[in-house]
Amino acid sequence: MNILDFQIVSKSEHLPSQAMFQTWVDAILTDESQDSEIVIRIVDEDEMIQFNDQYRGKKSVTNILSFPFDPPEQAESDLLGDLLVCAPVVEIEAQQQNKSLVHHWAHMIIHGVLHLIGYDHIDDLEAEEMEALEIKILKIIKINNPYEEISVK
Repeated sequence: MNILDFQIVSKSEHLPSQAMFQTWVDAILTDESQDSEIVIRIVDEDEMIQFNDQYRGKKSVTNILSFPFDPPEQAESDLLGDLLVCAPVVEIEAQQQNKSLVHHWAHMIIHGVLHLIGYDHIDDLEAEEMEALEIKILKIIKINNPYEEISVK
């Protein structure tokens, strides 16, 4: 069972339902024998800038930050980590890219969860592998390739 802990501090009025977030996470974490917990915190620009500066040294806003949890050897934990998502950035990106807002949210959450389970896009090979997996998972939940999507408003 995948447990999501939601922390919504954004003023956005266009957030997907918690059930949608659960669907997206469950599309990735399909191993029913393993319990997983993820914290998803939805924020506005000021908080995202603060975290991006503190953890990445960048004084700018970004769409999502992933914080994988690595428990000490002797501790057992179902916590995979935290996702910090900036609602206004996701909304602006969806509009600029002419994408469905819900589809873009799905992509961001899937992207973030993949980071929590060890995927990255630092080099080209890693990026190709991660993007291919994102496309595959999104297809399962009937969302088009986000790297080719034209318009589904």
